[in-house]
Amino acid sequence: MKFGPARPADAIGGVTVHTLRQGSLVLKKGTTIGAAEVEALNRAGVKEIVVVRLEAGDVSEDVAAASIAQAVAGDGVHVERAFTGRANLFAARAGVLVVDRAAVDRINGVDEAITFATLPAFKPVVEGEMIATVKLIPFGVEARLRDAAVAVAGHGALRIAPYIVRRVGVVSTLLPGLASKVVEKTLRVTAERLAAAGATIVAERRVPHDESALAASIRELLGLGAELVIVFGASAIADRRDVIPAAITGIGGAIEHFGMPVDPGNLLLIGSAGGVPVLGAPGCARSPVENGFDWVLMRLLAGIKVTRADLTGMGVGGLLMEIVTRPQPRSSPDIEGNRNVAAIVLAAGRSTRMGGPNKLLAELDGQKLVRIVTEQALASKASQVIVVTGHQAELVEQALAGLKVKFVRNPDFVGGLASSVKAGIAAVPDNADGAVICLGDMPLISAQLIDRLIGTFEPDRGHLIAVPVSEGRRGNPVLWSRRFFPELMTLDGDVGARHLIARHAEAVAEVPVEGPGAFLDIDTPQALEAARRG
Repeated sequence: MKFGPARPADAIGGVTVHTLRQGSLVLKKGTTIGAAEVEALNRAGVKEIVVVRLEAGDVSEDVAAASIAQAVAGDGVHVERAFTGRANLFAARAGVLVVDRAAVDRINGVDEAITFATLPAFKPVVEGEMIATVKLIPFGVEARLRDAAVAVAGHGALRIAPYIVRRVGVVSTLLPGLASKVVEKTLRVTAERLAAAGATIVAERRVPHDESALAASIRELLGLGAELVIVFGASAIADRRDVIPAAITGIGGAIEHFGMPVDPGNLLLIGSAGGVPVLGAPGCARSPVENGFDWVLMRLLAGIKVTRADLTGMGVGGLLMEIVTRPQPRSSPDIEGNRNVAAIVLAAGRSTRMGGPNKLLAELDGQKLVRIVTEQALASKASQVIVVTGHQAELVEQALAGLKVKFVRNPDFVGGLASSVKAGIAAVPDNADGAVICLGDMPLISAQLIDRLIGTFEPDRGHLIAVPVSEGRRGNPVLWSRRFFPELMTLDGDVGARHLIARHAEAVAEVPVEGPGAFLDIDTPQALEAARRG
């Protein structure tokens, strides 16, 4: 590969090494010089430009990167088109990332021109998440080096192990002083963890903290077809002879390892009974914050056996702080800024506080409330507007006649707000990076506010939830990254997603607002009259 300065006329066929700006001329790095570029350079008075040229036996950066990426991509991995010497690899499905560390090291050892980076091994990933990248440092490389990297890679150095365990049984042991609300919260947190992997709690039992009672419950759950059993003890496991390990061995099971060099998570126990994994959960597993329990649980849900050696090898990096794992899909080359955001308008409620009339069909300044909100969503930068209907669906849809929206009917609207959120999220197109959820009874929501939320949404900077705020008070609408769609799908009843915002506080980007627009919802006749007067 030749590298160096050349006169414009002699640079034809070369690729620019640096971006050149002179007068009105802007010639970007990586531009192939042709006759038009030579003419522009001469007009701008440029006498010399630094270019690189491939020689016989060389391959371009994109060709080399693509070849290596295809070589390492195993089951469940998708390779995007290479550009600017980079080939990004993405998860084609949700699961656990399995990495051949030796293969990664071999590739990086071929030559300094070739680099290969991945996410940590065994990281849970979502579909569409970027998991690795091959980057060529120069503009080209000798074909023999490319071939060497492909050869040492083998095939399938990266793969996504899909989640295969679907049925989970949970046992909670009880002692005086253990509040029932602690058990209920533990079950909710566990269900949310499992939901990310498509698994559910098929049965749960609460028994005294006693070996025989616990053994009977574990045996019962196995008989009900549980593919994994989790035991939450009222008291932490202190020894292999304690209640939980004794109950496992008492039904013919085995204790494979007790304790792990991950903090929080030290007191985890992993065993098996009847060929089914049985986990003695550490106390920290009651919390939604990432801990060692997550590391083991997600592997087991993907059918990956966790051995004693695996556990003892978790010490480096095993000191965890108060963090939240935030996997999110990276944008494809043809999507700018991860800002393909859909708008969801919730318009399915029964308006019970209005005393009879459907508030969404009430008029303000000659327009029905639901149409005001929907038109603002359509006027925003949202890529698509989805309207969730339920109560008096036909009348609500008639009120929106002529608008370019997608209607989704929520048959469970009587169950409350959560069912409408889930119906809307389920209808968001696969190519959307997120969704802004608008309430159909908030007529002062503006297109400008929605646009500000979309502008604040920056997944690559960790801004995954955008919320309007005034004087410390959070309002609506709220924009959610696709990362949180599985959690939104676990909502229940007439409660929104405020607790998720609190749980993922570090992912929240606040958008300062003035005025009542983000806070005024028309729930009562009095509120409607006040809005008409104001």
